[in-house]
Amino acid sequence: MIIDTHIHLDDERYEEDLEAVLERAAEQGVEALIVPGADAATLPRAIAIAEAHENVYFAVGIHPYDLEGFDTAAFDEFLTHPKCVAVGECGLDYFRLEGSEAEQEAEKQKQAEIFRAQIRIALAYGKPLIVHIRNASHDARVILEEEGAAKVGGVLHCYNADEELLVLAGQNFYYGIGGVLTFKNARKLVQVLPSIPKERLLIETDGPYLTPHPHRGERNEPAYTKLVAQKMGELLDMPAEAVETLTTKNASRLFGIS
Repeated sequence: MIIDTHIHLDDERYEEDLEAVLERAAEQGVEALIVPGADAATLPRAIAIAEAHENVYFAVGIHPYDLEGFDTAAFDEFLTHPKCVAVGECGLDYFRLEGSEAEQEAEKQKQAEIFRAQIRIALAYGKPLIVHIRNASHDARVILEEEGAAKVGGVLHCYNADEELLVLAGQNFYYGIGGVLTFKNARKLVQVLPSIPKERLLIETDGPYLTPHPHRGERNEPAYTKLVAQKMGELLDMPAEAVETLTTKNASRLFGIS
């Protein structure tokens, strides 16, 4: 049993064989999947997929790279949908900041403003957060704490192994672990993984991105979560089946998926 807590099934790279992708996932024990909101343009497709498949859920959110699509009206319309389980993915990403120092600072401020707005929406609707953090750990942690995000909690999607963020385990946050764990250059994540409370671990793909070894270079898909569970089991000295059961319980608890 596995719940893939972060899979972009609304991406165009799944359009031609979505049903086959879901069948392969089921064959590997993936019982539920969550499609995060990242771009307002793809949200209708995410919702349509969730409505057509009993075990697929979605979230409403705006990725920090797609801030122009931020519209609270869209949030209000879909957050009461029975298949909507979270707000996000939202957060901070400083990896691609461009321009002058002033322009970069303005971009940071814009990201922070919309991140805070989405946290407040999550609090208003009682939904957990799916949080994206890249090269912005300190600022993201401060914002989550200042906004009282612990009331709804959430997942640090594609956890970046920054030890500063471990404090959020005590504030109702979980840690999404995906294919990066299997990479040869994932030494920091491998080192930090045992420090994460086991009751806070989740499994994700982030497909079509971050495909685990030995499939790197291919499109990622939910069936490959099995490889993540196996690697996690090796590192934590647990049977893979125990990892699957543990992370499924954790995801069910966070997102209210039975």
